[in-house]
Amino acid sequence: MNNKERLELAHWVASQSKKAGADDASVTITFSRDVNVDHRDRKVDKLTESTQNSLSLSIYLGGRFSNHTTCDLRRDTLGGFIDQAVAMTKYLTPDPDRVITDLKYCQGIEQRDLKLLDSAYESVTAEERVRIARECEDAVRTAASDVISCTGNYSDSYTESVKVLTNGFEGEKSSTSFSAYAEVTLQDGNGVRVNDSDEGGGCFRREIPSPEFLGRRAVERTRSKFGQIKIASGTYDMIVANRVASRVVGGITGALSGQAVYRKSSFLIDKLEQKLFSEKLTIIDDPFIESGLGSRLYDGDGMTAHRRVMVEKGVPKAYYIDWFYSRKLKMEPTTGGNSNLIYEYGTKALDDLVKQAKKAILITGFVGGNSNGTTGDFSYGVLGHYVEDGKIVYPVNEMNVSGNFITLWSNLAEMGNDPYLLSANRRPSIYFKDVSFAGL
Repeated sequence: MNNKERLELAHWVASQSKKAGADDASVTITFSRDVNVDHRDRKVDKLTESTQNSLSLSIYLGGRFSNHTTCDLRRDTLGGFIDQAVAMTKYLTPDPDRVITDLKYCQGIEQRDLKLLDSAYESVTAEERVRIARECEDAVRTAASDVISCTGNYSDSYTESVKVLTNGFEGEKSSTSFSAYAEVTLQDGNGVRVNDSDEGGGCFRREIPSPEFLGRRAVERTRSKFGQIKIASGTYDMIVANRVASRVVGGITGALSGQAVYRKSSFLIDKLEQKLFSEKLTIIDDPFIESGLGSRLYDGDGMTAHRRVMVEKGVPKAYYIDWFYSRKLKMEPTTGGNSNLIYEYGTKALDDLVKQAKKAILITGFVGGNSNGTTGDFSYGVLGHYVEDGKIVYPVNEMNVSGNFITLWSNLAEMGNDPYLLSANRRPSIYFKDVSFAGL
């Protein structure tokens, strides 16, 4: 079944839903194929392949709403599935805000190629998938002779989907993704086992780095953890590597959720247009980045995608509000969640941020912890390196960083110029001043 045939089926399901008594319906039909290969101990350790066809049906009926899924796309069985979905919806408690998206928010979709589909996907063979995973493991063993254990991995996916709403909207999209990683465990001079990894990939096969690069970086990162210690509690500057910086950025983007605002679990309620953070913080939601992992032309409600400034020079400008919560909050809808996040980047890479630090903790990983979305308070376990006079002195662990997101982002000193491209959240490395750490 191709997307044209899926669209025909989706329209039929939507029409049948109305014939069965629904006021409106939303239908999404998706085909996905995922392949994953782990190579360990010089042999294939795990090889999985899953192929799935699925149909998701949302029913709107007298203020009632329900969602139903099935993997059986035969019309002779879908009829009963639709009848049961409508019948069950009638038992739910009505909510006047549960209506299908207003068509005006679904119009004006710009038909452009976001370059999310690698036409070379079909030519990737099973042998090549296994070879890449094997070469990632081999690269680790070449870079280190004292390996305790290591794994090379390759994975790819192919997805096609269509969406039809009875308000008149229809859309379709196709995408591919490819990735590989190398992971290694080594033992330091004190007998402590440490591990780390490196990964790479994107929408296109060519975006996977060489196995040699991945294996070497995985070993380098692991060796950099040898001799980890806990240091004295105190106030330090904090540098967060881009790989893990989503933890601190997420404190803001999570608080911009319309759902959190409605439930009064956001510290940014009624804070739009107020100067809360450093002027160096600008966050832009851009769904139109070519080959971006979050790129899209429309969202889950069928609403047309738009580029939006979420935070501008420290000032929150918009919330993520889907169609349902826009009615609850009596606010204009924007979209239910982020696409690609980009930032106003600085001029320095991570190494240069380290060189300018007098006394800092470079965070390369977060370990547990929690945050309070209502107050903005947070406390996270961290590991990384102690930096003094621009040089990494030794690795640290078993430390906690705590504070409040408003205070933390007010102390933002510099954004790096090294966006993390393996995520829809393209955050850079980030430098903060005067952050509280708990250690000895």
